[in-house]
Amino acid sequence: MKIAISGKGGAGKTTVAALLINSFAQDGFKVIAIDADPDANLASALGFPGDAVITPLVELKELIKERVGAEPGKATVYFTMNPRVDDIPDRFSVVKGGVKLMVMGTIRRGGSGCACPENVMVRQLLNHLLIQRDEVVIMDMEAGIEHLGRGTARFVDCMIVIVEPTHASTQTFRRVCSLAADLKIQTIVPVANKVKREDDVAFIREEIKTDLYGVIPSLASLADYRGGEVEQRIADEINSIRSKLTLTPPASPEGGGLLK
Repeated sequence: MKIAISGKGGAGKTTVAALLINSFAQDGFKVIAIDADPDANLASALGFPGDAVITPLVELKELIKERVGAEPGKATVYFTMNPRVDDIPDRFSVVKGGVKLMVMGTIRRGGSGCACPENVMVRQLLNHLLIQRDEVVIMDMEAGIEHLGRGTARFVDCMIVIVEPTHASTQTFRRVCSLAADLKIQTIVPVANKVKREDDVAFIREEIKTDLYGVIPSLASLADYRGGEVEQRIADEINSIRSKLTLTPPASPEGGGLLK
């Protein structure tokens, strides 16, 4: 199963991603965790030690030059568009508790769709992970919807959108749904987060016009989650979301459907 996790900045997508990753791993699944957010915090949320050496893919300059045939950060016309990437997940990931973590890093040039060597490498690796690997792959995407514009999530089985009880967050959910449909993403899964009372749940449901796949309460213990144990009600909710994901067949290949 290949899962992308999106949502408005501050909605708690990295925390939910870490909780879901740990849930899969604790149940015996092999998991590749991808931090595709330029503001990379997934390692901390998964409880990796602060001194863990995690080199973002885009900073592997010599490797990119070798595989793509062009020097990163410099304009060039000719380079390989399909570099070899199959060995990268095992060579350049860090491992903890059955989870392999990779960090994509930030491409600091051009527009969001630039065909620079770094972007080519990232796209090829993500395509490899989403299409050819048999592990569970969970991607913590950047905040907002820009990643959908670049098409990096087009091969996921589902897109989990974290929604908090604010108008801005529900608006982001609607925009994600629209762009995901254009990319033929099969299934959109709304998960409510930072819920304090039943009125919050009712507000989100009314705003997004569909049922929620899970509801995660607002707890101080989740404000700075670092991979440890959580309250049983949180664990139960995350495990319920995971079970639904693994037991529910994909939506139609036309894409853009809401998983209810």
